[in-house]
Amino acid sequence: MAVPMTKKELALEVIERLKAEYPDVRCTLDYRDAWQLLVSVRLAAQCTDKRVDQTTPLLYRKFPTVRALAAADPSEIEEIVKPCGLGRSKARDISACMKILNEKYNGNVPDTFEELLALPGVGRKSANLIMGDVFGKPAIVTDTHCIRLSNLIGLVDGIKEPAKVERELRAIVPPEEGNDLCHRFVNHGREICVARRPRCKDCCLADICRYAKEQDTEKGKEKSQ
Repeated sequence: MAVPMTKKELALEVIERLKAEYPDVRCTLDYRDAWQLLVSVRLAAQCTDKRVDQTTPLLYRKFPTVRALAAADPSEIEEIVKPCGLGRSKARDISACMKILNEKYNGNVPDTFEELLALPGVGRKSANLIMGDVFGKPAIVTDTHCIRLSNLIGLVDGIKEPAKVERELRAIVPPEEGNDLCHRFVNHGREICVARRPRCKDCCLADICRYAKEQDTEKGKEKSQ
C-alpha cells in the first residue's frame, strides 16, 4: 500500500501540476498602479471582477490620481461605483483610504502588511494581494477559490475562516510560491474545479485530490450494490 503524502508533500505536488497547467498567471483585476489595485479589491467585495474592470476606467477618467480621489466627495465616487454594489460603504472606504495615502504616504501605497491592514477597507485578503502582486513578497490570498480548493484537495481540513486557511497554507506552501498558487487556484476554480459541479475527469489533480478520490469511492460502492 502506498504511503499517503503529507500535507506539505501534497502542496508541492499541487504547485508543480498547476504550474504546468497554468504557466502564466496574473491578478484577474486590471490595474496600472498599486493604488488602483487597492481600489479594485475594495470594489470586488461581493462583486465580479468583470464588473469591477468595467467600472474602474470610468472612475479613473474622472479621478485619475490619488490626490484627485482623495479630494472627491464620497457621493461622487458612489455615483460611479454603485454598479459594483454596496456603493456607499465602498465609496466611503475608497475616499478615506485615498486621503491617508495622499496625506501620510505622499500618494504611495505602504509596503508593510501592518500598514496596509490599517487602511480603511483593507483586510487580510487585500493586503496579501498587494504584498504579493505589487511588492513581490510572500503572500497567501484566501479568496473563495483558495478556500474551496484547499479544502477539496485536502490541503486543509474543513476550515472556512480565511485567516485560519492562510495560517495552514503558510505552514506547508513555500513562501515564494504562495501568491502564484492562489492565482492558479482562481484559474483552476473557474475552468475545471467549478463550484458545485467540479469536472474531476478533466482535472490534473484528480489522482491526488481528496474530493475526487472520495467521489470515485462512492461510485465504486454504487456499482457494487
